[in-house]
Amino acid sequence: MSEDLSLVLRAAFFSGEKHKKQRRRDAEETPYINHPLEVAYILLDEGGVTDAATLAAALLHDTLEDTDTTREELAMVFGHEVSNLVVELTDLESVLPEHKKKRELERAHNLSEKAKRVKLADKTANIRDLATMPPKTWDIQRQIDYFDFAMKIAEATASASPALEKVFMRDYKQFKPKH
Repeated sequence: MSEDLSLVLRAAFFSGEKHKKQRRRDAEETPYINHPLEVAYILLDEGGVTDAATLAAALLHDTLEDTDTTREELAMVFGHEVSNLVVELTDLESVLPEHKKKRELERAHNLSEKAKRVKLADKTANIRDLATMPPKTWDIQRQIDYFDFAMKIAEATASASPALEKVFMRDYKQFKPKH
């Protein structure tokens, strides 16, 4: 087995273990692991991204924020390139909820090219999920607000991948809720 394939499969397994008790906030409470798997799939299948570190980071992108995983653990298991990408994609600072989106947008402009690709695929996955399985507590206006926020992130990250930008724009136009 190639080292690249091994890295990606190890990341998928690690992420599955770390997220195994977590559920999405949709009505069906789907397994959380579906989200990082979808992000990696969008990168590979629709964005043409084959870089193993980027795909591994996509699979791991929520582990620091949403599980007991540490930076040191990621570096030890996956190496510094993957660990650094995950750290780049993670907001580890305590920010009031009302400032979180503003901070995410500010940070999006300064991401590396690889991290921008993951972020763009993440937002694409999020708008798809929001269109087909919105959280139980989200009304139409909150969904529209999220789509608008996702567009701002896409604008900040699109330069990293014209293919992923095209996918995001197609889905945004197709799925954005109407008033």
